[in-house]
Amino acid sequence: MQGRHDQPTDSGSTPSRRPRVQKDVTRALAADICGENYPAGSYLPRENDLCERYGVSRTVIRESLKILESKGLVRGRSRVGTVVCSKDEWNILDQQVLEWIGDRIFQFDLLNCILEARRAIEPVAAELAARRATVQEIAEIERAWQQMRDAEGDLAKFTAADVAFHESLLKASHNQVFQQLASIIQAGLKFSLQASNEAADTRAGAVEIHRQLVEALRMRDATAARDCSWQLLDLAARDLALAVERHSPPA
Repeated sequence: MQGRHDQPTDSGSTPSRRPRVQKDVTRALAADICGENYPAGSYLPRENDLCERYGVSRTVIRESLKILESKGLVRGRSRVGTVVCSKDEWNILDQQVLEWIGDRIFQFDLLNCILEARRAIEPVAAELAARRATVQEIAEIERAWQQMRDAEGDLAKFTAADVAFHESLLKASHNQVFQQLASIIQAGLKFSLQASNEAADTRAGAVEIHRQLVEALRMRDATAARDCSWQLLDLAARDLALAVERHSPPA
């Protein structure tokens, strides 16, 4: 009985390997689509050819294609094959899709699209939060600001706190649509803030304006809260322009 527990078995080792294989193949297929090795409107190779190219079974290929289809990258057509969808059909706010896109995010102009969406939403959310936020919600926003201030040179911690700040602000607006958007745009917001924070020469100005926004919420000053939000978005636009310039291919 003891020997049965001590000996490794195939059933015990396969589950630990399979998810990694599946994830790697899905990422490789997605990278080929994002890199336009398979252009929009074209059909992917047959299953057998994909198996040979990526060195896996048909089951793994089929599972990967299901994942890609759920994200809008491909669409299966009965008795015809799998067609690559245009970028307009991709779920670009999905965390995995953004990771697959990688540095191509600058070429796709997604960050500017996210910034435009933020300009349409965040100033109004800040104004509403100044009127509607509970004391606890303002404390949560302030806590996120403190984490930004204390992050110093740690970009990952600073960005995580920055994301938490803006998500909490949307939720504190007590607008049900904005509250839903907070979870929907989380991945896009993270990538956008990370790009702008990374490009900024200094983050001191952003930290100060975030502090002013917290103070506006505490004072229930809706006009000041809205103005601070606009200032933060202007800073983000400046830093995103720098990020795009740095990632642009040489002329």
